[in-house]
Amino acid sequence: MKAIIMTDQGSADVLQLVEISEPEISTATDVKIKIKAAGTNPIDTKVRSNGTFYPDPLPVILGCDGAGEVVAIGDAVVDFKIGDEVWFCHGGLGKEPGNYAQFTVIDSRWLALKPNNISFIEAAAVPLVLITAWGALFDKGQCQAQQTVLIHAGAGGVGHIAIQLAKLKGAKVITTVSSAEKAAFVRSIGADHVVIYTQTNVVDEVNRLTDGKGADLVFDTVGADVFKQSMQATRYFGRLITLLDPGEQSLQEARIKNLLIGFELMLTPLLKNLDSERDKHIKILKQGAQWIEQGVLTVHVSALFPLQQANLAHQLVEQGHVMGKVVLEIPE
Repeated sequence: MKAIIMTDQGSADVLQLVEISEPEISTATDVKIKIKAAGTNPIDTKVRSNGTFYPDPLPVILGCDGAGEVVAIGDAVVDFKIGDEVWFCHGGLGKEPGNYAQFTVIDSRWLALKPNNISFIEAAAVPLVLITAWGALFDKGQCQAQQTVLIHAGAGGVGHIAIQLAKLKGAKVITTVSSAEKAAFVRSIGADHVVIYTQTNVVDEVNRLTDGKGADLVFDTVGADVFKQSMQATRYFGRLITLLDPGEQSLQEARIKNLLIGFELMLTPLLKNLDSERDKHIKILKQGAQWIEQGVLTVHVSALFPLQQANLAHQLVEQGHVMGKVVLEIPE
């Protein structure tokens, strides 16, 4: 089969298209999937440039997100049958093969049926960002109706899903973007107020919009500088959830405000093989599929590359400022 392998740690040039043997079912709960599309996420580029999470030797296949068709099942698989269209977030971190390939074999307990009204390309863009946004807003952030939620980088992969999840909860959403084009996009998916951070002081504008109180819940998808800024934009006794390491900085503002600070890393169940958290991920994918089929949750794919151009997809993701998601289409 065709696959993209990471031959070394480094630039996007270490991604090489090769022919390797197809994986085969080895345990009774395994499912073999013909992958139709693979999502490209910032974590893929970070693993490529910084190294895998495991000491296993290279090469490895990257890509956590995938969507495809079941082509074989193990003897103990009861929830899926040959021909089922599935989506999943599994592998690609160095220990188990990822989804930049024509086939994969994974434990069926990591799978869910994909929404029946979207393409494989759209489906492959969703799992990681949906699970991440859900964990940050609902599990850690306890997002509630009538709250004001500030979502940074709302036009990005996680951000554009987070806006929609917060609106489904009945929250009022303020989001930050870098351009007028992105402002129009986030308004189209439900954002109530948009702050173009290249033109406006975010803290001042958020405090103005909240009558000086700050947002009830702030979701930082960017990193240290935005995290520092976010403390000033969160109300007293509010919640500040971040996806990234905030670095070494004073938390005095957060302490004075009595903020609850949380971290969201949806990769933990994958890295630590936590069954209970895996099951939670599947519940999220199932609920997400329902919302997509009902038309109340959408995904935006801004760029599509063929598998052999995975290096270009990585370069685009690394440039930042992608609107929505970047996806790889896997050849037949």
